[in-house]
Amino acid sequence: MAMTQTPPNRGIFCNRTLNLRSIKAIGYDLDYTLVHYNTFEWERRAYHHTKLRLAERGWPVADLVFDPDQVIQGLTIDLELGNLLKVTRFGYVIRASHGTRLLEFDEVRRSYAGTVVDLHQNRWVFINTLFSLSEASLFAQLVDLADDGAIPEVVGYENLYRTVRRALDAAHMEGTLKGEVLADPDRFIEPDPKVVPMLIDQREAGKQLMLITNSEWEYAEKILTHVFDPQLPDSQTWQDLFDTVIVSASKPDFFERDQALYRVVDEDRALLKPAFGPMEPGGVYFGGSAHRVEKSLGLSGEEILYVGDHLFGDVHASKSALRWRTALVIYELEAEIDALAGFAKQEAELIELMGMKERLEAEQAELRLIRQRNRYAPIEPARSNRSLDREIEDVRNQLTDLDEVIAPLAIAAGTLNNERWGLLMRSGVDKSLFARQIERYADVYTSRVSNLLYATPNGFLRAFRSPLPHDQM
Repeated sequence: MAMTQTPPNRGIFCNRTLNLRSIKAIGYDLDYTLVHYNTFEWERRAYHHTKLRLAERGWPVADLVFDPDQVIQGLTIDLELGNLLKVTRFGYVIRASHGTRLLEFDEVRRSYAGTVVDLHQNRWVFINTLFSLSEASLFAQLVDLADDGAIPEVVGYENLYRTVRRALDAAHMEGTLKGEVLADPDRFIEPDPKVVPMLIDQREAGKQLMLITNSEWEYAEKILTHVFDPQLPDSQTWQDLFDTVIVSASKPDFFERDQALYRVVDEDRALLKPAFGPMEPGGVYFGGSAHRVEKSLGLSGEEILYVGDHLFGDVHASKSALRWRTALVIYELEAEIDALAGFAKQEAELIELMGMKERLEAEQAELRLIRQRNRYAPIEPARSNRSLDREIEDVRNQLTDLDEVIAPLAIAAGTLNNERWGLLMRSGVDKSLFARQIERYADVYTSRVSNLLYATPNGFLRAFRSPLPHDQM
């Protein structure tokens, strides 16, 4: 029987070859991984609740409105200058906005000519998850207000950002936003009917499945009951899909250090008792650590795959601390791949035109060199300086005409998928800083967790030979 053809935007993309057959256990994050949310609806409400807390401080935020196109995942916040940045894999800034105003090329160059963005420095905040979009959007708008003197209590952009961060954390900690989700899950959740069949396939293939989430038990239980249980036989619940359930995991600490482990002994009331020794199959646990998971399963390192949406909290932490295999879910990738496919004809034209420009520039450089040499040691006496000047001028005019054709195509390529920031994975012609982080820490990445259904539990996800600049020779 022929395998179903995988749609291009639902592919699994490999940085390092991953043999799923050798994977003995698979851990899954919950939010934006097993369960995908309507990003606009979730972030709009997160923005709303954060704004309410700022209004309580007397800040003039009543007229601010969440703009989903204002920011994208993968941007960097500059806490020193109050800017949002698009950065290349080498740390160079190629596009920036101060608050909500996009900076001109010369402004970017003046501000960042001698700067390399290093995410280890406290100056930079990396927007590496969909949960950060409302935060970054609100920060940009508040920079505008602060610059106008409308928030006099703010001392510096870092203070402004930390205040927004605390207000957003409070909205999450108090459970206000998750309470809205539980009250009306169909408003916030975009169900994917292929997730449950994927989990069943993996379980039947002998994989030990784990849910490892920072969400609380009460929230995870209600959400998964709503999303998964209708797809299962009457006698089964979502818990039958997992060998181990770990809630309130406190990632990334879960991967990096030992934490107290508790077992949920009364699921209706979420009562806990300390847990010692190995985790028991079918148990629901609170806290704990990845090292405890490894000991309980009798597995370690490359025998375990962890799948999540958070670049640092999920794949970076599990890869760096434990050398687990990693898969990153990037939902925006679907739209990005579709945008690239829609631009394919123009992209081919742009490549051809840039090839013509490269040849003309090489010809122009050669003519200038001959003209230079003619001043002190004529090589081609038959080509007078006047003749060379005419040839140089002709090539210059051709380049000017060519640039007029290239410019609108280059602008269109730079604004694909988002008019302000362009593609998630690209910064100009280079990889973005976000793409570089994915390359370092995610063995594979994909737009949805259910795309693993196409791979089958025994699939071989093979990385292709990485091209080098001289490969085109």
